[in-house]
Amino acid sequence: MNDILPSEIAGWQLVESVFRDLMKTYGYAEIRMPIVEMTNLFKRSIGEVTDIVEKEMYTFDDRNGDSLTLRPEGTASCVRAALQNGLLHNQIQKLWYAGPMFRHERPQKGRYRQFHQLGVEVFGLDGPDIDVELILMTARFWKLLEIDQKVELEVNSLGSNAARHAYREILVDYFSAHQDELDDDSKRRLSTNPLRILDSKNPEMQDLISAAPKLADHLDTESKQHFADLCTCLDQCGIKYRINPCLVRGLDYYNRTVFEWVSSDLGAQATVCAGGRYDGLVKQLGGRDTTAVGFALGLERLILLLNEEFLLKSAQQPHAYLIMLSPEAQLAGRVLAEQLIDQNPALRLHVHTGGGSMKSQMKRADKSQAKLALILGEDEMAAAQVTIKYLRDTERDQETIAQAELGLWLKAFIQ
Repeated sequence: MNDILPSEIAGWQLVESVFRDLMKTYGYAEIRMPIVEMTNLFKRSIGEVTDIVEKEMYTFDDRNGDSLTLRPEGTASCVRAALQNGLLHNQIQKLWYAGPMFRHERPQKGRYRQFHQLGVEVFGLDGPDIDVELILMTARFWKLLEIDQKVELEVNSLGSNAARHAYREILVDYFSAHQDELDDDSKRRLSTNPLRILDSKNPEMQDLISAAPKLADHLDTESKQHFADLCTCLDQCGIKYRINPCLVRGLDYYNRTVFEWVSSDLGAQATVCAGGRYDGLVKQLGGRDTTAVGFALGLERLILLLNEEFLLKSAQQPHAYLIMLSPEAQLAGRVLAEQLIDQNPALRLHVHTGGGSMKSQMKRADKSQAKLALILGEDEMAAAQVTIKYLRDTERDQETIAQAELGLWLKAFIQ
């Protein structure tokens, strides 16, 4: 788990702000769920024999003896909240959320035991058009963040639950006949989640995986049509993608469409955003049959992809730094600063505190990265003026302006 320092936070705030505005554009409503849930929620949704439940969850008993878990992902929590609050009965819901998730796994680049996700969940729509909308939203998000050239889209279909179950048996027969070629993880998954073997990154197993029976050859008719319509729409919208037959999910509730945005800039863990359908989860958690689709993206990994030039745009350097050179100026300067902010709510004005010489205050002003130093000394106090010194544009001479006119002057400067 790690701290997000003041020098890093501007990038986080920018990404979150862009995402929030994007959700408004597409008509999605924010929901906020607690970070602690009953442990049984994740056992029922994710599956007791998955790596997440078996190895990675932070689980503890509270004072009442109830087993609680820090949420390892957002989908199950969102479904629980929607069911508990009556949001799904004869309704279509388009929801989004943001916040920390927790998994006790080996830390690596862009992955921590407390990590942050932006997630979207849609309930009550079953056509490929809503799957496409989620993909188009993420594609637009990458463009807004100027990283669309760094990510690639992979898509696949898992078919219906019945078709996937039948394919699972075929896959078990195939890999069981090649037990000697399986690594330890794959041998364990053979009896718990054999589809995850297809997702193995072990280079020694790639030939075996490539020769495995293909899920696409065992899809049901409706799922084939659903996937064909999805691909047709992506083609018409100009979205480039690759069909990855090995793209599966480690969670039991996914079906039909699955997609991932991946990047070669992130090392072995290349997935930036993962999504897909989970039409059976709401019923599995006690609700009525309700179709559902969503995605989640990791903020830590996403921020690693941002260009330095783009991050500079997010930096919220102050517009001005107010320097005061006497006790009287400190009192008058504080009043003046409040008046300037009243006139210009968007003004980022740092007011010097702690006293000190002109030289020491100018050092603080320069270190703040402010564009201007506003200087209030004895001469300026006597004339009801302020001296303006340009800190970043060294070719411009300093100037003096009446305090009464400074608000309008700053308003024009920051526009």
